Amino acid sequence: MPDLLLSLITPDDVAQHVEDLLLSRPDLVRGFTSGRVNGHGAAIQLVEAAELVSGHSPRIQIQTVGPEPDMHAVLALIKQALPQANVFYWLLPVVAMGRL
Repeated sequence: MPDLLLSLITPDDVAQHVEDLLLSRPDLVRGFTSGRVNGHGAAIQLVEAAELVSGHSPRIQIQTVGPEPDMHAVLALIKQALPQANVFYWLLPVVAMGRL
């Protein structure tokens, strides 16, 4: 079974909670990468005055790679621990992975 790339887009105030969950489960998540991104589009709720002016909302993107069952378990873990977290996600098959 190929590995999957799990991408999570979280509001700033939720990111640390998600990262703590991932760090608490080394059996599911070998490691992850996170960084600042901006959410754009009709599905993004702009709340703060700065967001309304800029037209985007700050988010944190977290990405990890692992076996499909583990990535689904991570999603279930987040849904159970943070049911109102407003985390957007997607899964993609990984064609190749390694170090250079």
